[in-house]
Amino acid sequence: MARRTARDLRSENRFEVLHALFELGPSTRQELARHTGLSPATVATIVTEFLSEGVLRVATVENNTGGRPQERLTIDPERGRIVGVDVAETYVDATVYDLELGVLAHGEVALDEHENDPSYVVGGIVRAIEAAVADGGVEQKRILGVGVSMPGHVHPDAGVSVFAPNWDWHDVRIEELLEKVLPVPVYVDNPLKAVVLSEMWFGVGRVVDSMAVVNLGTGVGVGIAIDGSLVRGATNNAGEWGHTLLRLDGRPCRCGRRGCVEAYLGAPGLHTTLAEIDPDHPTLGQPRQRDFVEAVADGLAAGDPALKELALRTSRYLAAALGDLVNLLNIPSVTLTGWTSTALARWLVPAVRAELPDHVMPGSLQGLTVEPSQVPGNAVALGMAAFTLQRFLTRLGLDSPAGTRPRPDPES
Repeated sequence: MARRTARDLRSENRFEVLHALFELGPSTRQELARHTGLSPATVATIVTEFLSEGVLRVATVENNTGGRPQERLTIDPERGRIVGVDVAETYVDATVYDLELGVLAHGEVALDEHENDPSYVVGGIVRAIEAAVADGGVEQKRILGVGVSMPGHVHPDAGVSVFAPNWDWHDVRIEELLEKVLPVPVYVDNPLKAVVLSEMWFGVGRVVDSMAVVNLGTGVGVGIAIDGSLVRGATNNAGEWGHTLLRLDGRPCRCGRRGCVEAYLGAPGLHTTLAEIDPDHPTLGQPRQRDFVEAVADGLAAGDPALKELALRTSRYLAAALGDLVNLLNIPSVTLTGWTSTALARWLVPAVRAELPDHVMPGSLQGLTVEPSQVPGNAVALGMAAFTLQRFLTRLGLDSPAGTRPRPDPES
């Protein structure tokens, strides 16, 4: 790990002040200093920089008896607009945010999961962004940047989709392709990094510093934060928990191995499990993955016995796979997110909690929580908007390492 420089610490301090404003709301300089642990002088300097760039504004001025008036500062939501985009194998979901990351507008486009040409996917991304921008009546000149989450292994520094197994993509320069058709700065990353950043800022990260955010959809993965820092790994490929082993010589996985977690917990894996339980079940006839999962949820609500068995087997698979994750990392919090989680959490979460003691070492079980995500809206799009906000600040010279919640530094 590279040694951190004084410039790195200054950059982290700037972003810690902004993050404090997201957590606290309108705050005085003194309140920001107490919350971050930074010195009042450091906070005053950072606030002056933010005010000069229009990132902050004075919300109110409070007159104190016998003292100087205090300014209460807030992020200026009107400084510009940011678009966060969640790209999956079956859809593109685009959301327009203000600078406070409040939702302004939304657009969605369905993708054919069997179509893998990059131009087709790029076209879907552009249509979804155009729909969101039109929905919010947003002027193009007000868009500060677009953050796009791509499935698979993404190298954000190079803007490259290194490997997307469901599309058979290898080294696709997706950021470059998007910048040719979008007249704004583009940042690409992986959805696992986006969901954990959204939890760090707006979810369980407000009460814990270490967590696993499990994303269940077509594929399966986990975003990880340890001691307030997002875990990326050497090549941004950390979190491919879906391609760890659940069953030796088990089902074939799209990555080429057999017995991966994803082969049992991804939407196609649920389809396979139901076919094993009842090969003639009518739910198997749903043409789209999301329709299939929604039909499973409807059937569970109606008490369908085959679907109840599907939920039971799936919860056992999930508990066993989570047990390995918790035993490895000793994390206190597991959060479930993604469209499959949203549809099925009512049945999966209680069953997983009941199963976990059979899979987690006693020393890691105490205090362990497993909950559905409470992050509002699309957590992937929100996380990509937060990354894009970081990039915008970098372009202003207010840079920060992406995905970091710095520890308080009283000596700054």
